Amino acid sequence: MGRKPTITRDDLLRIAEDIVNTEGAQALTIGTLAKAAGISKGGVQYSFLSKDDLIKGLVDRWITHFDSLVVDIESVGPINFVRSYISAMRSAQGAIDAKMAGLMIAYMQNSENRMETADWYRSILGKMGDTPDARVARTAFMATEGLFMLRILGADDGVDWQSQLDDIEALLTAHPA
Repeated sequence: MGRKPTITRDDLLRIAEDIVNTEGAQALTIGTLAKAAGISKGGVQYSFLSKDDLIKGLVDRWITHFDSLVVDIESVGPINFVRSYISAMRSAQGAIDAKMAGLMIAYMQNSENRMETADWYRSILGKMGDTPDARVARTAFMATEGLFMLRILGADDGVDWQSQLDDIEALLTAHPA
């Protein structure tokens, strides 16, 4: 019987997140994570086979948290879904900074991750339907995602994130669900 691990996968993800938040995504390697966790590289690779696997674990952790803040589109309709999506964006703002950008860019380098992300977007957009309210919701959703992309690319200097989300949300207020 093998030794019981002294550090869990979740512990490693928390430590990895701290590395990204303090030093940036470029500082995250299997070696730096092992050193920060006080274990061997092999100990990290027991939970994450590669840096890609580690990055996917971090992004999946962030997405799981984000998704827990968003209501199900099929139960509330497209307008209220986008309202909850904007609300989740507001609360996740701190996690979406330049340090997270590098992580997202690295995540998208993997074609499987890109395909999974594209499928998620197709699913959301498909569930919105094609009513007048759905078209407004879709436009607001895409504007929110555009703002998110600007943040990832670091092209949002001087952009007041909250005010931009207020403007997008105003589109929805003009078309109540």
